[in-house]
Amino acid sequence: MIEKTMETTVQLGDGVKMPLFGLGLFSSAPGDETYNAARYALEAGYKLMDTAAYYANEESLGKAVRDSGAGREKLFITTKMWPVDYSDPKAACMDSLKKLGMDYIDLYLMHWPGTDAERRKKVWNAMLELREKGYVRACGVSNFYSEMIEELISDSGVVPQNHQIELHPWIQQRKMRAYCAEKGITVTSWGPIFHGHLSEAPLMEEIGKKHGKTAAQATLRWHLQQDINLIPKSVKKQRIIENAAIFDFSLDEEDMRRIGELDGMGQAFTFDPLVYDGEGRPPRMDPKQKGLL
Repeated sequence: MIEKTMETTVQLGDGVKMPLFGLGLFSSAPGDETYNAARYALEAGYKLMDTAAYYANEESLGKAVRDSGAGREKLFITTKMWPVDYSDPKAACMDSLKKLGMDYIDLYLMHWPGTDAERRKKVWNAMLELREKGYVRACGVSNFYSEMIEELISDSGVVPQNHQIELHPWIQQRKMRAYCAEKGITVTSWGPIFHGHLSEAPLMEEIGKKHGKTAAQATLRWHLQQDINLIPKSVKKQRIIENAAIFDFSLDEEDMRRIGELDGMGQAFTFDPLVYDGEGRPPRMDPKQKGLL
């Protein structure tokens, strides 16, 4: 196994390299909470910051980056376009850039596929144009089914460079990961620490103690050893530092086997892409019914 560090990157194509590990800003409140979380992460050596228009904290992240003096060119910024903005993708991108106070986005994602296949194709092609013009360095998707990705590829001839999906030991997304590996699509896990339900998975605490680590660190290490990009979310300084302390130990084969057996043992926290169009909060999806497991 190749040793990884905070500096380890994955190749997205076209010379774009994405850090394997970063900070997720989902549900981080705009203002001081997001600003401070980003500053803590940057001070701890984080290079990847993941936000979205829907999170309403792009402006706070941008300010934190500028005030940190870290240097924009040394960082990797991911943001996402929300389905309600799909009618004008360029305007959505320009709005994100304005709020971030940046000239370009390293990775721009369609946050959800939406329910209109033809609109998805138009948005994807618009994102590719934004990449050609230098506003975006890499383009990807989030919460898509493989059939939806195939539609984009068939229409544009361009394979998404990253797919961000719910992924943790309860929902291991083996079929989707195999599909992405076949297509050369990197995978990013959202909600990697059981989407905040870690206490309901006591095995992770057991494995963490075995290695002198926390349950969260053991969970994050599980992702790391499978080359899954991960963006754990926290707004607490000590937790942000602890989440990054996963490069000095390894899970053994027995650990990986036992964690593998958790697949399907808990709930999914995502919505069904076939019915969710970005409005409101529909019922959680059944991962077994939708073939994620």
